[in-house]
Amino acid sequence: MHNTFKVGDKAVYPAQGVTEVCGIENQDVAGTKHLVYVLRVLGTNRKIMVPTSKVQSVGLREVIDDNEVEKVYGVLRQRPRRNTHQTWNRRYRQYVEKIKTGSVMDVAEVMRDLYRLKYDKPLSFGERKMLDMARHLLVKELTVAKDTNEEKIEEELHSILTKDIPKRKIEALLQESEDF
Repeated sequence: MHNTFKVGDKAVYPAQGVTEVCGIENQDVAGTKHLVYVLRVLGTNRKIMVPTSKVQSVGLREVIDDNEVEKVYGVLRQRPRRNTHQTWNRRYRQYVEKIKTGSVMDVAEVMRDLYRLKYDKPLSFGERKMLDMARHLLVKELTVAKDTNEEKIEEELHSILTKDIPKRKIEALLQESEDF
């Protein structure tokens, strides 16, 4: 993988998701000129500037390829890690660390574990937010990687993640969410 991007390229910024390189500029920082990538987070107007010299240290990377997409689906199909003996806030901290790595495989693990956990017990508020973040990051990257739409990716993920869950548990959770 290379760390050189050009205007129009898509890149993944840890914990923010897929971005588009919308400019490469010289910026003056504390009297020193730095060449920076100007990134726009897809689906938002949020901009991030990353010095070209810091690409590796911040974890900016290319969007995954087809081979890696299959590896992500493989991670999602694996049995979740059961951390139910840990307190929710310890699990939450572990999930935060995984999201911050920027690794799509780590994000997939977080989504898999929390998605399946919600069928066994109610998620804490923090865990629900973390599941939403992992889902958002994964859906955006898979949508770009597969050049498809988000709805199709959401359906694929739901199908993979609920494959081994008894139908009654899925229906009960759907009924619960409709009651709110």
